[in-house]
Amino acid sequence: MRLRHPQPDDPRQPDPGSCGGADSRLNLLLARGRGTGDGAAFERIPALLEPLGVRSIATESGEDAAELIRRQPVHVAVIDWSVPLRSGDATAGPAGSRLLQLLRRLDPAPPAIVIRPRQAVSRERVRGLHDCLREGAFAVLDQPLDRELLLEVLRRVLMRHYAGHWPG
Repeated sequence: MRLRHPQPDDPRQPDPGSCGGADSRLNLLLARGRGTGDGAAFERIPALLEPLGVRSIATESGEDAAELIRRQPVHVAVIDWSVPLRSGDATAGPAGSRLLQLLRRLDPAPPAIVIRPRQAVSRERVRGLHDCLREGAFAVLDQPLDRELLLEVLRRVLMRHYAGHWPG
């Protein structure tokens, strides 16, 4: 992932490689459900992105993700479509759609990448893709999660939405 970093002597721009202040980092929300395919691939993302100045904030429920969104800026979101609404409550149903709607209402709305369960029927795949894109997803990836593909999509998000510069 290649990014153009602001010049360190420019006082108007934060240094994306620094570890100081919340404004100097790109905040990546990782809303993960229990069924995110290869959980190890999902869990390795923060370690891969940390040296680039990306702060990965993992949540395991829609409620936790919504609270995080209210407390701090989110620049990019990776949402497991099957993330539960509440931790430990499988009866509440998935919260992926609700999180996309919440993110879409933010100003500016951060780009969202959806990780969805693989559907066996072609019609379901197309309908699911259409639903995610209609809700504002930047990209939709199927499980099991391909880490390299996710990193490529994150690179495209940064280039398209942030012109290769850190947000802010």
